This record gives sequence, structure tokens and C-alpha cells, in this order.
Amino acid sequence: MGLEFEKSVKKTVRKLQDPGLLLVGAKKDGKINVMTIGWGLLGVLWRKPAFLVLVRPSRFTHEFIEDTGEFTVNVPPNGMEKIVNYCGEVSGRKVDKFKKCKLTAVKSKKLKVPVIKECTIHYECKVVHKLEVKPELVIGSVRKMFYAKDDFHTLYFGEILEVY
Repeated sequence: MGLEFEKSVKKTVRKLQDPGLLLVGAKKDGKINVMTIGWGLLGVLWRKPAFLVLVRPSRFTHEFIEDTGEFTVNVPPNGMEKIVNYCGEVSGRKVDKFKKCKLTAVKSKKLKVPVIKECTIHYECKVVHKLEVKPELVIGSVRKMFYAKDDFHTLYFGEILEVY
């Protein structure tokens, strides 16, 4: 995984900044959901490749990750900007975003959570640690900018089991 991981990082970080990446979660019953992420960290934790994603408890995908302890991060190609924006604006509670956006869920190599066929890079991640952000830990200006509703993120530390 070393070389493939290293080759994918630069493009992934660039897309994370604009337009964002597509995070997929699944429930044990097979139901899936996709959301856009614009915050995340890619690197090495505990000598293993890792992807840290931040998901608010109010997001539909939060309960999916909680249910299975797995997620995939998918890097969209150029031309998918409208889909990435849509997946960040509409809740999966109301709309099947895979169907609406004509995204193809493909079985991943090691997880029950699928990857998105139309994307160019896929990270399969198993949650190895999570941290719930507590209000008392968030300083004033950051709290005002990102947490007006006190909907504090859960940080999911995902060990990357596969990248392709």
C-alpha cells in the first residue's frame, strides 16, 4: 500500500480543499449514504496510514459509521463538482443521493461499505478510534464560526486498509 498511498495523497488533499470528497457510510442492514466532506486529515497514525474525518452527530452518515465502524472516502474526478455540492447540501434522510446523482456503489475490497465507481481514488477505512468534540474544548472564534448550533463533530480515526 505504501507507494499507492503516497501517490494518492497530493490529489486527495487538493480535492478535499475544492470541491470536497465523498464519504460513504453503510448500516449493517446494507443501507448506504453519501455525504460531502471538506474537513479531514490524511497521514500516518500509530505507524499505519490513516484518514481522519469529522462528522457531526446530526448528519445521517454519523449513525451509519456508528453502526458499522467503517467508511470509505472517495475522490471525485473533475466534472463532478455539482454532485459533490449536492451531496453536501441534501440530507440522505430525505433523498437517496446515490440514485438521484446516478452514482454507482461498488463492493469494496475489504469492507461492507461500498466505494463510488465514478470516483478516481478510493480509501477503505476501519474506525480505530473516535473522539467526540466537547464544547468546552472549542475556543470562542472557532465556536462562533463553525458551531452556532452546538452540533460538535465526532472525529473518526480510520485506518486505511486499502487505497486504489
